[in-house]
Amino acid sequence: MFTLSDIIDLAIRIEENGGKTYRKAMSEVADPRLSAMLKRLADDELEHVKWFETLKSRIKPSGISPALDEMGRSMLRDVLGDRAFSISEADFTSLQHMKELLDISIDFEKDTIIFYEMISSFVEDEATLKALAEIIEEEKSHVSLLRETFEKI
Repeated sequence: MFTLSDIIDLAIRIEENGGKTYRKAMSEVADPRLSAMLKRLADDELEHVKWFETLKSRIKPSGISPALDEMGRSMLRDVLGDRAFSISEADFTSLQHMKELLDISIDFEKDTIIFYEMISSFVEDEATLKALAEIIEEEKSHVSLLRETFEKI
């Protein structure tokens, strides 16, 4: 089985991918309002990375054998893939319309929410659950913001 540390590593990667992608898109869009929205999203993702890094520093080693630890990591990679939850390859300059960028971003945020809801069912610590729920709500607010922007374009 994969460890909590493995799950946190994936969550960090998800948030880093989102932040990098939003920053890349920021530099490629002409609309300053859209650029400002993307900056906000990127900044939020950076805050999530910091939260997960802090969480990881507080967890205790799994206590299982290194071989089982590696098997868990391998299973996680097999199930989710090395490039899970990444939209960093998107070429925003080639998109025909900003609505395409927003659609891609909405899907990314929804996938992230699903992942966090899934892992929250394995978390027992109330403080961690509360903080994770706050991150889920923030990701949901990202979806709402992206949808509102989509409707205005």
